[in-house]
Amino acid sequence: MKDKRSFLPGWAVGEFVGTFFLVFFGCGSVASAVLTGASPGLFQVAIVWGLGIGLAIYATGGLSGAHLNPAVTLSLAAWTDFSWKRAPGYILMQMAGAFAASAVLYVIFAGPLTTYESAHNIVRGTPGSEASAMVFGEYFPNPGDKSLHPGTETVVSMPTAFLAEAAGTAVLVFVIFALCDERNRARPVLLAPMLIGLTITVLISILAPLTMAGFNPARDFAPRVFSALTGWGSVPFSANGMGWLFVYILGPITGGLFGGGFYRLFFRPHYLSDKIEKPERI
Repeated sequence: MKDKRSFLPGWAVGEFVGTFFLVFFGCGSVASAVLTGASPGLFQVAIVWGLGIGLAIYATGGLSGAHLNPAVTLSLAAWTDFSWKRAPGYILMQMAGAFAASAVLYVIFAGPLTTYESAHNIVRGTPGSEASAMVFGEYFPNPGDKSLHPGTETVVSMPTAFLAEAAGTAVLVFVIFALCDERNRARPVLLAPMLIGLTITVLISILAPLTMAGFNPARDFAPRVFSALTGWGSVPFSANGMGWLFVYILGPITGGLFGGGFYRLFFRPHYLSDKIEKPERI
């Protein structure tokens, strides 16, 4: 008996499901920590993000290459033979997967979310309700369990937040390029997905106190839109002014293009050469 083919191409299924897993595991760990007090430490949240991303790559890499991130897709289109024509479809499925995961998490955590808002006198949709909206979208500085207030821009300004998101994404994309380049003879092929996930873990551990460490426009924008549609109204798009655009969309895209370009211009040419110098033994 022949297997029936899906009506959706494999890459679309891969990007949708992979990004769904990424947001389900990652935002789920944030929801669990913020709303229930479980695994409250930063590293506990970071390691769940990392392991979740690693598992998502293992599960879907064979279908789509597991971009799972518009910044990765655009960097691959800019610096590799990945076609620009395919980029919009990839990004659309990434956004759809992230939105679907947000909806599932919203239903699962509906009770704890309501209880949390009641306990902290949070009125959803009013200024200050980013303290609960942070379960979905991201804000700077990291609200923790408190609302943002006038003066927080002196803690983390928009340019600083942009730089943090750009730098983190640059490191991430550089590592992805290095671990996925067949010319890199040192790359651990089977462990690459988990090493990419651990890179996320390290970056979150360093930068999450500042910007919540997104590094992924789909991970931020789709859940942010979902939260705006489910009671938070304009808060997700006004709490940081235009930060939702400059910090969490343009920041990762800029950083990803830089990280991919740095790798392609300064590392890959040496891997292509037959005269790679061997490191001296100690």
